[in-house]
Amino acid sequence: MVTLLSNRKHVVAANYSMVSSNSLDALVREALTQNLKGIWRFAFSLSGNPETANDLVQATCVRALERSHQVTSDHRLDAWLMTICRSIWLNDLRAQRIRQTQSLSHAPDAALLDPRADTETNFFASEVFTKVMQLPEAQRATVMLVFVQGYAYREAADILDVPIGTVMSRLSAARGKLKHLMNDANTAAGE
Repeated sequence: MVTLLSNRKHVVAANYSMVSSNSLDALVREALTQNLKGIWRFAFSLSGNPETANDLVQATCVRALERSHQVTSDHRLDAWLMTICRSIWLNDLRAQRIRQTQSLSHAPDAALLDPRADTETNFFASEVFTKVMQLPEAQRATVMLVFVQGYAYREAADILDVPIGTVMSRLSAARGKLKHLMNDANTAAGE
């Protein structure tokens, strides 16, 4: 049976099946386990601070478990978790009356490095991530969702609650700034 679910501005079709509360909890717990690193990376891209990212991940886990009864399908629970994380971040910003990240801490290497990749790849990834963290928050979050987490433009737009054109615009602006930042770094290294 197909039913329509309202997701703020967007309406999404999802397969709906009656499942017990325990099954929903199990689905959410499994999704949390599988997506914990991705949620942390996204939380870090929002906050720019590893401690705040840890707090955001913890709050996301709690809220997801509290609201597991709202899950009607196991399709794209990862996007649901990212939406929860972003919602908590925005609520915290509003509560603290902070509209921009104050300072960006360096991310712990263990959270960013892929143990399966070679040293050169990890070094380059760390260098690029440092440059991404210099982007404005909106561009940073969009880059993390699309290029790091692998979401499609439409999915990123839904998570960020913006039109798809805004996602494309942010990515275009971010590419230009990253190119400029990488050229500056290469120029400085060559001098």
